[in-house]
Amino acid sequence: GADVAEGSEIRPFAIAAALHGQRLDRALALLVPEFSRSYLQQLIDEGAVRLNGQVVAKPSLKVKVGDRLEVCLRPTPQSQAFKPEAMALDIVFEDQDLIVLNKPPGLVVHPAPGHWSGTLLNGLLAHHAGAVLLPRAGIVHRLDRDTSGLMVVAKTRQTMDRLVQLIAAREVSRQYMALAHKPWQGAPQVSVQAAIGRDPRNRLRMAVVDLTHQSGKTARTDIELMGNAAQGCWVRC
Repeated sequence: GADVAEGSEIRPFAIAAALHGQRLDRALALLVPEFSRSYLQQLIDEGAVRLNGQVVAKPSLKVKVGDRLEVCLRPTPQSQAFKPEAMALDIVFEDQDLIVLNKPPGLVVHPAPGHWSGTLLNGLLAHHAGAVLLPRAGIVHRLDRDTSGLMVVAKTRQTMDRLVQLIAAREVSRQYMALAHKPWQGAPQVSVQAAIGRDPRNRLRMAVVDLTHQSGKTARTDIELMGNAAQGCWVRC
């Protein structure tokens, strides 16, 4: 097994009924959400995970209620990013279940390489104590750094699960307003049905993908021309 290096932490868990039958890697991801799945997979490969006192190297192993799980964690930029940072949040609605806030342009929603602090997640952790108990501090959808607009954030696990279900069932729609370079030359209303996934040529951005060769999700975008000018156009989608 892996030695306990300086600064590392042995974190014990008892598998609860809610995790019974889950894969080991899935259970770890739920128990320590501040670490990436790739990092947790690395820990399994290094022998840093024990199940009932024995080193376990199979991420597909199913855990059972009552199992004792131990994982040796060492600090990473990602894990240290999950800390409260007080910031002004433009909240337009809040009750005991959820928050609706107006995200300004320039604010990163979730910690990522190059942005391990000063994110909306850090602000939510400082805003209410319950955020630390929720995956991603209750964030159920994201907006790009330079995109402004309303976001819905859950304050309880029950609300978060329900919002995720609504989004997955396409019962939630989103409208964006965009200023585009160059005049619009197509029909004033266009509907695009094409799968969206990671751009294979640039993994930092999204693109239309072919699901027979790449992973992605089916999507539909309705685009409506709001106004045209010589140098650009204004669209709603």
